[in-house]
Amino acid sequence: MILITGANGQLGNDFKRLLDAENIKYIGTDVGELDITKEENIKNFIKGKNIRLIINCAAYNNVDKAEEEKKNCEKLNSESPELLAKIAKEIDAELITYSTDFVFDGEKKRPYKEEDIPNPLCVYGKTKLQGENKVLKTYNKVFVVRTSWVFGIGNNNFNKQVINWSKGKDQLSIVDDQISSPTYSKDLAKFSWELIKTKKYGLYHFSNSGEASKYDQAKYVLDRIGWEGKLLRAKTKDFNLKAKRANYTKLSSEKIENIVGKKIPSWKSGIDRFLKELD
Repeated sequence: MILITGANGQLGNDFKRLLDAENIKYIGTDVGELDITKEENIKNFIKGKNIRLIINCAAYNNVDKAEEEKKNCEKLNSESPELLAKIAKEIDAELITYSTDFVFDGEKKRPYKEEDIPNPLCVYGKTKLQGENKVLKTYNKVFVVRTSWVFGIGNNNFNKQVINWSKGKDQLSIVDDQISSPTYSKDLAKFSWELIKTKKYGLYHFSNSGEASKYDQAKYVLDRIGWEGKLLRAKTKDFNLKAKRANYTKLSSEKIENIVGKKIPSWKSGIDRFLKELD
């Protein structure tokens, strides 16, 4: 049996659809059904269920709020993945959990590989890095996948925000000095599933191919939906954001492509398919 945590989010939602399509049984949980910050809760929940794989899609993702809610952020991003790894080890199950491009400081200016040294600039990035390290130290049957700028049908995201902002407005300002790659949660789920089947555990990077600034991403979405307003370029410093952002955090997905033996689609292809799903 497969256990999905954070099953109501973007990635969790796409995992459920993928497993449904393959007629694979799973238990989908969110915070209402299972609080993964408490060890006893997890142990009691999984008792007698013969869990063979845990897919952890739960996370604290509010990057700016994390600066004020450090404890909550640590619980979900650092302590909970460690608990899941510990329990997976006890029951001899596999675990896949997710991290972020926010573990990097953006100084490299070339796509980040798994062996590059992290240097997170904000609380969110720091807690995610702690979570990665704890999981990899606790157990060997784990996959840790760093990803970036995730968007999907299951929750709110930058693409949906841009579409909402454009309604009734004829001018928008979007930053052009944050560069990475938008990642379609459907592709992330699909490649993660292929990766799980290889049993080649460890740390991986996954983002859709190509790179873009937030401005590029917004422009592509707005062009696709036929918005006729004016899109202006802005800088991160123009906005009063609590968490510090890196300028460049594109992830190199070469390792996962080589292991799975498939090329990852472009971020533009991801957005095209996402917009079709939204219709």
